[in-house]
Amino acid sequence: MSEARVAPGGAAAPPEPGPWRPPGWVVPLFGLAALVLVPWIVVLVEALPSAHRVTHWDVAWAGFDVVLALLLLAVALAAWRRSPWLPGAATASASLLVVDAWFDVLTASTGAELAAAALEAGLVELPLAVICLLLARDTERRLLQPLLRRPRPGGRLSA
Repeated sequence: MSEARVAPGGAAAPPEPGPWRPPGWVVPLFGLAALVLVPWIVVLVEALPSAHRVTHWDVAWAGFDVVLALLLLAVALAAWRRSPWLPGAATASASLLVVDAWFDVLTASTGAELAAAALEAGLVELPLAVICLLLARDTERRLLQPLLRRPRPGGRLSA
């Protein structure tokens, strides 16, 4: 077995790139999507009103929380079954938890609502999002370990 590579400063170095590469269109497509959003954000900041009344506010929030609950359940089930779906479910859950915290804080209309939203964000949603991301990272590493330790053609280990 080979020893783990160490980067300057003592941190573990990222694994050497393997033969897999994303399709060539991935980088330009997502880079362009990010760039297109910049002027759109400026338009939204300038054009949207600070207050807006909607008719299905309750359904929007309840639906969002249903999806969040289902994702958190997916994390629990994937962890229980040791499923390779765990990193994806945990990452998606983290994303929705951050979005939930963001919108709870920004849409609070009274001081008490803001205090409750900030408390929930700081004590529940954001810490749980961090746990989800750490879980996704650690699970991904454990899933890759057996693949990296397989012998390459020619008898050498990958890691």
